[in-house]
Formats: sequence, C-alpha cells, structure tokens
Amino acid sequence: MFKKSLGKKNLVGLDIGSSSVKAVELQGKPGNLSLVNLGFDRLQSDTIVDGQIMELNDVSGVIANIFNAHSIKTERVAAGVSGHSVIVKNIVVPQMSEDELAESIDWHAEEHIPFDIADVSLDFQITGTGAETLNVLMAACKRDRIDNLKNAIQLAGKQPVIIDVDVFALQNCYEVNYEPTPEQTVALLNIGASTMNINIVQGAQSVFTRDVSVGGTQYTAALQREFGLTFEQAESVKRGSPMPDGSEPQDMDAAIEGVSENLALEIQKTFDFFRTTAEAGHSTVERILISGGGSKLRDLPQYLSRRFDISVETFEPFRRIKVDDRRFDPDLMRDVVPEMAVAVGLALRGVEA
Repeated sequence: MFKKSLGKKNLVGLDIGSSSVKAVELQGKPGNLSLVNLGFDRLQSDTIVDGQIMELNDVSGVIANIFNAHSIKTERVAAGVSGHSVIVKNIVVPQMSEDELAESIDWHAEEHIPFDIADVSLDFQITGTGAETLNVLMAACKRDRIDNLKNAIQLAGKQPVIIDVDVFALQNCYEVNYEPTPEQTVALLNIGASTMNINIVQGAQSVFTRDVSVGGTQYTAALQREFGLTFEQAESVKRGSPMPDGSEPQDMDAAIEGVSENLALEIQKTFDFFRTTAEAGHSTVERILISGGGSKLRDLPQYLSRRFDISVETFEPFRRIKVDDRRFDPDLMRDVVPEMAVAVGLALRGVEA
C-alpha cells in the first residue's frame, strides 16, 4: 500500500469510485512527467455501495470500455481503497529493525484495528526514529474488500499489481505537483460521490487521515427532495445546468448550502481530532486543497474558505505534468481534471522516483 519502486514497467492508475471510473497513465520521472492516457466513464447508481462493488460485470465492463475507447495498451493496474474497511494509523512501537517490525506488525496492529487480524491485509512505513521508539504509519484493509476490487479488474482482462489507499494516492499526487516544504500543513480533500477522503499532511508526511461518508450524492438527494427532480435532473442541476422548467428557485442556494454545512462540520471534526494528536505548534491547517467531483460544486471553495477563514483552492493534479492539448481536448480536461487526483496518484506508483 506504500510507494515502492516497480522498475520501468508502466501501469495505469485506476480510481474506481461509487459514481465513475477514472484511468490515468503517465511516463517520465518527477519533474519531467507527461500524460500518456486518460479515461473517464460514469457508473450506474448503486453499482457500488459503501465501497463494495455490487455489480462486478457492470464495473468490469466500464473498465474494459475505457481501455478500449482510449486504446490503452498497458494492462498493469494500480487501484485504491477507502472507507470503513480501511484503517490508517500513526503508531509508536519500541525500537527494532525493519525486519523485526515486519515480523511483529500483526501483533502491534491488533490493538488498533477493529477487525480480526486474520481478515485484513496490512502494510506499514517507518516515518521517524527515536532513541527507543519508532514512528510507524500503518494501513490495513479487509481482505474481502481487496478481493472484490481485484475481481472487477481481472474480469476486465487487466492485471491488478498494486492496491493502494486513496488518501495516500492523493498525497503522492500532491507531493509531485506542489513540492511542499516541511513546515507546510495542508488538508487534502477528495470529495467523491459518497465518500470524502481527508489527508492532513505536514510537508511530505501524512499526520492524520479520515474517510467520511459524505459527498456529492447528498447534494443530489437534497435537490431531488426539495424540488421533486429525478436523480438525473438533480445531477445535471448540481453541475450547473438550469432547472428543467427554466426557473431558478430562490431557495436553491439554501438547499445546497445545507449540505455544504454538513460537509464543513465533518471537516471541522477532523481538524479537531487532528489538534488533539498533533505536536504543540504544529496543529494549525494553513490551506485546504479540494478535488473530486464534489469540488466542482459552484461556490464550494468560497464557502469553505469563509467557514474556516483559510485559503481553499481546487487541487491541480496536472500542475507539474505535461498535457498535450493536441491529444487531450482542453474542454474535456477542464471538466474531468478535478476528479483525477487519486487516479494520478495511483499512476505515479508506476513512475521511477
């Protein structure tokens, strides 16, 4: 689940969300990266529920269609997991070698994981050392969730070589594109259809992560409820289209802002949790970068900026990655780029450091 060199073989970063599938392939090295392939397609509602793929054939069909439509020849895939089946913890253990830690990580993890240790896949990374202790970033995911994801990819005729964690893919994308300095504390938000991934990073180190069951579909549901729209109509209005009857209800902004307030409350909870665990003098988030389909909601960055009184910007996943306008339609890119941060972070697993 953590970044390790894979040699020179490319792979495709495949972000399988609850409403869409995103694919990205990169080439080059950090500082000289370029986009090779990009694909995007939507999923039918309820195809994925609570992170679990309910309709394997539907998801594998969308994956295969993306690869075919964009002539993506690479079959090796890196995909990500998030949600309640994933546990990420910063833990402290006694000083030992990395081999000793690998042998004992199950034992250390047991007190931090609310699942049977036999039912999870574990990975870890040493993030700091003291005279008598090690700081360890640990990630665990239920095996059935990983098997479910692998099955969908394999049914599409592709090879799942890496299963990462979405918050870490988001961080990889951030590090390459923003080159943070060690003293910067930034909150990375990926607002998907049903889940918001939050990763608070100091420099290049993840210090607090949380996945929250809130996202773009709550805006859709609010518009359906308030104005009697179908799901498809509400999705269209949410993305900026006019109401089906051409009107602009006075209480439209109130309906949208009500959901934004719920989202902001979960962000505030996360910041509060972070402050209780952070070292003195390092507990202030200085900036928020938002990505995902939910980040395209009108005025959301401005709303969050007012709410938290800090800078809120849209994440730029291709900020330091070359994109050839002759190959990739600029209008399409403007529409889908905010949703590509996790896919780019996953694709970076196939890039030489």
